[in-house]
Amino acid sequence: MPAVRPTPALGPREWSTAEARPVERLDYWVGAICEAFLEMDCHSRAAECFDGTLTHLPLQQLALNQVCASTQEVYRTPANIARSSAQPFYLITQTEQPWQVKQGGQRLQLRPGDVVLVDAAQPYELHFPNSVSCLSIQMPRSWVGQWLRTIDTPAARVAHREQGWGHMLSALCVQLGRQPGLALQTAPDWLEGHFGAMLSAALEPTLLEPPLRSCRALHQRAVSSMRERLDQPGWSATDLASDLGVSLRTLQRAFTDVGETVAGSWRAMRIGHACALLSQPRLAGLAMSEIGRRCGYVDASHFSRDFQRCMGKTPLRWARERGHVVLE
Repeated sequence: MPAVRPTPALGPREWSTAEARPVERLDYWVGAICEAFLEMDCHSRAAECFDGTLTHLPLQQLALNQVCASTQEVYRTPANIARSSAQPFYLITQTEQPWQVKQGGQRLQLRPGDVVLVDAAQPYELHFPNSVSCLSIQMPRSWVGQWLRTIDTPAARVAHREQGWGHMLSALCVQLGRQPGLALQTAPDWLEGHFGAMLSAALEPTLLEPPLRSCRALHQRAVSSMRERLDQPGWSATDLASDLGVSLRTLQRAFTDVGETVAGSWRAMRIGHACALLSQPRLAGLAMSEIGRRCGYVDASHFSRDFQRCMGKTPLRWARERGHVVLE
């Protein structure tokens, strides 16, 4: 099994064939993908000069894997499946080269930017005839079940890069495939919510969704409920869905249909409320941490990061540029 570079707990991990002798690099690589992903077999016609790096970045429920390597064929066999305790899904996007996926007797010819959802509970083959430059996102089975009506399908499912929400999902996957570190610049729950909403919108038939009018009505009810909770810490989309009497997936779909997400709308609403508070002269004596608390933030640094992400500057600087005297 390959050695892993020391990193902080739950931080990025990296494997590189540069750490192995040339004759051992393919064996090293097989060990790396089995450790980072799950049990698989791998073959390459470039075995004598194989080269590859793998970066693993855990979020909360999902994990991003950036893979850059030589040409290879990857096989998930029944024997591999029998030895695995977990059976997650993988959302895979090749950023530079065409490739192929085979699962459930169906072979898919994929272009750079096409996004495919592969079920690790079923045998599959991944063929990279040129090279590998991809993002592979590990998604727990229970998490996928929150977003898709049907998860036990025999074949892999594709979101094409130019079709509907597949275009948005492709753009996000390609960007993170090239710069996975961008995921560290945003809140993990927000990013995962975006992935779930776009996965649902891209892969689920729209004809099965609630009528548009009912989605808009649910969206309005949700926004109204969110406004009532502006100062409540520890709030989650699951709590809101429960209060509204709908599933989390139905709630997210209502926001997706108007081009939003629950997490993004909640953040924008809280930051908008913070701007209103910072603009009131009578509140000039409040500490910045108290402003954040009144907007539902327990952690002042979390408030500052969210504010800067939305407004382009820290709340302290934003207020002072408008002539408001506030405490740090």
